[in-house]
Amino acid sequence: MRREIPLLITAIVGIFFVLQYFIPHPPFNRLNGWFSDWFSIIGACAIWLGALNLIRISADKIYRQRSDWGFSVVIILSFLLIVVIGFTEGRDFRNPGSGFDWLYNFIYTPLSATMFALLAFFVASASYRAFRARNLEASLLLVAAFLVMLGRVPVGDAIGVSLGLPETNISKVAVWIMNTINTAGQRAILIGIALGVVSTSLRIILGIERSYLGSE
Repeated sequence: MRREIPLLITAIVGIFFVLQYFIPHPPFNRLNGWFSDWFSIIGACAIWLGALNLIRISADKIYRQRSDWGFSVVIILSFLLIVVIGFTEGRDFRNPGSGFDWLYNFIYTPLSATMFALLAFFVASASYRAFRARNLEASLLLVAAFLVMLGRVPVGDAIGVSLGLPETNISKVAVWIMNTINTAGQRAILIGIALGVVSTSLRIILGIERSYLGSE
């Protein structure tokens, strides 16, 4: 029963969720709102479970003094600081000038910017490996990436002018690559993702896919 009941609930909810798109009459046209409310409630509970699990794992790491346990101390203190300030300031915790707003603007945002600045070096390293012209496809990717990067900065058009090309030609080429070739590729990927989502959803509703239930 530990597996049959979740399978039955998943199948019923999945079938009714699909039906509400094809039957725009009560009670089916209200199912989307009901399910959205339930998703919000379950999501809120899942956030708390995730936060408590994070604290449990970090506390265990500190207790056993495993490697880099000092980072776990920072995680717990930061979490408690944000939660205490957020609850103390009530519903106005996101207003400009509040303590939560100060922490977000002067600690969280600079830390995020620092992390993405560090990621830029990894992206550059990965781009160097990916853009090596080993075959025709890699060469096309290399040329397209070079033109897009050059067309996104003012110096790109300046280089084009110095080479005798009409002004803004390189930026126009970059825009054409992004709007035509890149958009077509993205749409093809999205269509593939949509087909994959439909296939996986049907497998879950019909009980064929049971990996989300965990092992026996």
